Parts: sequence; structure tokens; C-alpha cells
Amino acid sequence: MEISRPPLNEEEARRILIVAGEASGDLHGSNLVRALKRYDPGITVSGIGGTHMKQAGVEILVSASEMAVVGLTEVFFRLGVILKARHKIRNLLKSIPSPDLLILIDYPDFNIHLASLAKRWKIPVLYYISPQVWAWRKGRIKKLAKRVDRMAVILPFEEDLYRNKGVDVTYVGHPLLDVISEHSIREDAIGRLDLQKASPVIGLLPGSRQEEIENTLPFMLKAVEILSSRYSQLQCVLPVAPTVSVDLVQSFLAESNTVIHISDLDIYSTLRACDLALVASGTATLETAIMEVPMIVVYRVSPMTYWIGRKLVNVPYISLVNLVAGKLIVPELIQDAFNPEKLAEEAFRILEDRQEREDMIRHLKAVKHRLGERGASERTARLAIEMMGRL
Repeated sequence: MEISRPPLNEEEARRILIVAGEASGDLHGSNLVRALKRYDPGITVSGIGGTHMKQAGVEILVSASEMAVVGLTEVFFRLGVILKARHKIRNLLKSIPSPDLLILIDYPDFNIHLASLAKRWKIPVLYYISPQVWAWRKGRIKKLAKRVDRMAVILPFEEDLYRNKGVDVTYVGHPLLDVISEHSIREDAIGRLDLQKASPVIGLLPGSRQEEIENTLPFMLKAVEILSSRYSQLQCVLPVAPTVSVDLVQSFLAESNTVIHISDLDIYSTLRACDLALVASGTATLETAIMEVPMIVVYRVSPMTYWIGRKLVNVPYISLVNLVAGKLIVPELIQDAFNPEKLAEEAFRILEDRQEREDMIRHLKAVKHRLGERGASERTARLAIEMMGRL
């Protein structure tokens, strides 16, 4: 939906500081910024993000690729970069003139602290895409209630959770629905990727952070090597997240005996060609669900992170797709259960069992329906404009 608003004059131009420390946040942040500029072309936006946000016109002060970490112990390896980024944003918050609005996207440990600084200097805060407080560290809700002026949540069960704790919250729907084309077809995607229609196509989605790639891709590659002995014409495609170095991915592919096509298409067009996807737990599970592609979800972190997580996390499933469904609809292979043999076994079963595939696709359609309607970026942009007194 196109929205036309008269631009502000130079003296009144609004300044927004936005922070998205990971690949999914960069994508959703870029669409939010575009929606904001449709309301007011005079808005200037700077902050932490990646290539998507830069293309949307954001002045990138720190790259999200330098900030992204996975796990509790792995953060220490990026601590220097994270502390420098925090110092830079802190100086901007207390500068004169200060930003008119701080928009925080997920990335909770970093962003909840920034919210406290913004509160100190009376800068309004919009938190878009909630921390997963329903999974662990629920005490963060109290901090958010004190530090955040508005919450824009994207999962249907989050709204009541926050409202019951006194947070000013709005369920805006899931932003992934805004970026996925309804019109692309499988045959077109197969043609663009130069694949064969008759042979199985498996998508490899090993994650959007270096640690995830290192923890998941080697096992995925060994699993498809096993599957190649059963499917002589097996085809594998791998879309590389913008926060991941292609050279890093290539270093693993060079050791594989299976030909893996690195896709130059976006993740959605790549998934459209797939019969099955092997997916690292995270936002990509919902992307795969929305594309209605059968999947196996995998998850592996350092032994210490996993041990700590077992003590702290209290959810029945690791993947967002199963959490939204409220039941196990796609297999999850976690930590020691995630090994090449088990992954290949599960993949073979899904590829061969037609009824299971149809049942899984039906459940994925239901998950897609539960995520709401398109327009999350526009609804969130409207909240931001309201907070700056423009509506």
C-alpha cells in the first residue's frame, strides 16, 4: 500500500536511530524503513544493520555481520566489537540534537540495555520483534515494561503475554509475509537455478551466522552424501545469507563429494524449487513454512551453551514453526541427535512417504495462516510515526 505524506521541512526533519544486529532483523528493518519513508520521505535513519537496510537508505554505523552471534558462550569472541558498537550508539543517544525515536529490532541483550539509555535521555523507544521471553528469562518483560514505550510483536501469542504485564503492545503480524512473493512457481525457480525437474531437490539452510555455519553445514553435507547413494541425481541448493561470507561456505563445500549449487536467488525463490529443506533453527524455519516446503530442523551449539540452555529454556520445541503450530509438525534434530546418519534417515523418509509429506504441507499451511496478514511493516511504521507526533 503506497502512502503519500508531505515531507517535513529541513528544520522539522525527524531522525530515527535503528538497531538490528542480525540478518533477519536487517531484512525486516529495511522493509520498515521503506514504509517509514513512504509516510515521510524527509525522515533520516541511521544505526546498526546490514546490506538490506543500507539499500533502504539507512546510514550504517556498524555492520550487523560483525554483531551476529549464536549461543551463550560464543558471544565472548565478539565482545570487543559489541562493546564498541554499544559505545557508538550511546554517544548518539546523548548527542544534541538527540534522535526523535529509537527503534530496536530483536537482538535482546544489546537492545534492552540501549532502551534503558534512551529512557534516561527521554528518547521514545519502539521495540519491533520481541525477544523470546516466552522461552527463557521471562524477567525481561519487567525491564521492557519500564524501558520501552511501545512493543510491536509478530507472533500471535505474544500480544497477551505482554499486555498482561502492562506493556503497550500491538500485534502487527509477521513481516515475512510482506517479503515472500505469492506469484513465483516451482518450474520457474527450477529453471532459474538450472536444475532438473525429475530429480529430488534439497535446500540447505545452515544459518545466517558464522558459528551456525560451522556447527551445521558439515553435518548437512555428510547427510546429502549419504542420500546421494540412494538418489544418483540428487540436487542440492544453498542460499547464502547476506551476513555470511561466501568464501566461508565454499571452504566447507570444497571438502564435500556432493555437488552443491550456491543459489544466486533469494531464499524464497530458492525454497520454491525444493522438495525438502534442511534448516538451522531460527527465522528460516518460518520462511520455509510460509513457502510450504517440508523440512527438518537442526540445532547444534557448543556443549557448554547447550548445557546452560537446558537449564534456562522452557519450551516444548526448539523451532518457531512447531511453537506457532503448538505441536510437533516438523522433525527436530537437536545437539547429539543431529548427526549425518539420522538426518539422512529422516530426509529419506519424508521424500519417500507421500502421506507424511502431504500431512506436513497441510500443517505448514495452517502455520502460515496463524501468522496473520500482510502489512506488518506498514502497521509498525504507523506506530513509529505516531510516536513522533506525525499522525
